[in-house]
Amino acid sequence: MSKTTVNPWAIALVVTSAAFMEILDTTIVNVSLRHIAGGMSVSYDNATWTMTAYLVANGVVLTISGWLSRVLGRKRYFMICLGMFTVTSVLCGLSNNLAELVILRAIQGFFGGGLQPTQQAILLDTFPPEQRSKAFGMTALATVVAPAIGPVLGGWITDNYSWPWIFFINLPVGIAALFGVMQFVQDPPEAKAQGFKGIDYIGISLITLGLGCLQITLDRGEDEDWFASSFIRIAAVLAVIGLLGSVAWLLYAKKPVLNIRVLKDRNFAMASILMAAMAGLLYGSTVLLPELAQQILGYTATLSGMILSPGAVLLTLLIPIVAAAQKKVPVKYLILLGFLILGASMIYCQRLTPDVSFGELMFMRSFQSAGLAFLFAPLTTIAFVNIAKRDSGDASALFTMFRNVSGSIGISITTSQIVERTQVRTAHLADHMSYLDQGFAIAVRQYGNLGALYQTFVKQGAILAYSDLFVYAGIGALCVAPIALLLTNKTGGGQNAAAH
Repeated sequence: MSKTTVNPWAIALVVTSAAFMEILDTTIVNVSLRHIAGGMSVSYDNATWTMTAYLVANGVVLTISGWLSRVLGRKRYFMICLGMFTVTSVLCGLSNNLAELVILRAIQGFFGGGLQPTQQAILLDTFPPEQRSKAFGMTALATVVAPAIGPVLGGWITDNYSWPWIFFINLPVGIAALFGVMQFVQDPPEAKAQGFKGIDYIGISLITLGLGCLQITLDRGEDEDWFASSFIRIAAVLAVIGLLGSVAWLLYAKKPVLNIRVLKDRNFAMASILMAAMAGLLYGSTVLLPELAQQILGYTATLSGMILSPGAVLLTLLIPIVAAAQKKVPVKYLILLGFLILGASMIYCQRLTPDVSFGELMFMRSFQSAGLAFLFAPLTTIAFVNIAKRDSGDASALFTMFRNVSGSIGISITTSQIVERTQVRTAHLADHMSYLDQGFAIAVRQYGNLGALYQTFVKQGAILAYSDLFVYAGIGALCVAPIALLLTNKTGGGQNAAAH
C-alpha cells in the first residue's frame, strides 16, 4: 500500500470514474453508427471501422500498459492516458470526414486501453489486501454497468441531439477525473518512472500483430462472412502467428515487455480463466436483452435501458454483502455460487415468448446480475492475493486483457449466432407451414391473412433463437463453475488470507 494521507476511497472514485468513461466508450458508439454513416455520407459498413480502429488499438495497448507504466511512472502514464483520451474524444466529435474519425478513434483507443489496467494497479497499491474486495466492488459496478448503459445512452443522445455529443460528454468527466488524479494519486517507490531501458521491440511487435489481428477478426468477421473472406482468413492466421510467437518470445526474452510468468501462480491463472468466462457471458448477454427488446419487441432505446436498470441496482446492493461474506466464506465457494446462479439465470431465459412482459424481462436481467455480484470482486481479489508489488502492473494488464478480449469474443459469437439460430429456427417452423398441418390452418383462420401470420412466424423464430443462445450461455456458465474449486487456500508473500 502506498504511503498517503489521502482517503483511499477518493483515489478509488477518481480512477474508477476514468475507467468507467473508457468502458462506456466501447459500446456507446454502436447505436450511433448509422447516424455517423449518414452524416459523413459513407456506407454503414465503412462506418463500423470507427469501432474496429478503437478496439484494435485498445487491445494492443492493454498488454504493454504495465511496461509503459514502468517507463513513464504509473501516475504520469495514467494522467497522459486520461488527458489524451479526453482530448481525442472532443476531436472525434469535431471530425469532418470518416478518415479523420477512424484515425482519432484509434488514438483514443490506444490511450483508453491504458486506463483499466493502470486503475486496477493503483487500487492494488492503495488498499491493503483486507480492503481490496470493497474497492474492486466499485470497479465491478463500472465494468458491469458501463457496457449495459452505453448503447442506451448513445441512442438517447443521438436521437435527442446529434452523434458528436456521444464524444463531447467525455469532456467534463475527463477534466474532473484528471484534476482528481493530480490531487489524490501518489506513486509508491516501485511505480516511479524507470525510463526507456532495453525496449523489447520484438515482444511489442508480436503482441501488436497478434492482438491487433485478433480484434480485426472478431470485429469484422460477421460483416465479412467470417472465413469465407480471404481478408478474415489472413487476419486470423496472422493473429495465431502473433499470439503464439509473442508467448514464445516473452518466455525466452531476458527482459520482456510483459512478464507472463505471473500465470505460474495458480490463483492468478485460474481467476484469469474464470474472469474471461464471466466477461464473455456478461458482454454477450448484455447485447442480447436490449437487442431483443428493440429489434423484436419494438421497445425504444430508453425502455430497453430500463430493462437493465433494476439489475444494476441489485448489483449495487449485493456487492457490499458479498464483500462482507468474503471474510467468513472461502472465496472459491462464492465464485462457484456466482457461476451457478449465472447459469441458472441464463437457462431461465428460455421462458421467452413473443408476448413476454416488461416486468419479466427486468426480472431476467436482475437474476443474471445476482450471479455477477458474486464474481467480479471476488475473482479480482483472489487473482492478486499472491502477486508481488513489482509484478502488479503486468498482472493487471494480463487480467484486463483476458477480460476485454473474451468480452469481444462473447459479443462476436452472440451477434453471429443470433443470425444463424434465427435461420435454423425459422427453417424448422417452415416445415409446419402447410394447410395439411392443423395448427397452421387454425393460425390462418385466426390471423385472417398470410401477411400477418408471416410477421408472427418471423418473430417467433427470432424469439426461439434468443432463447437458444441464453440456454447455451447457461450451460457454458455451469461447465466452467467447477474451475472455481481449483483456487487454492494457500497465500504467499505475507498477503491477506481473506482471499482463502
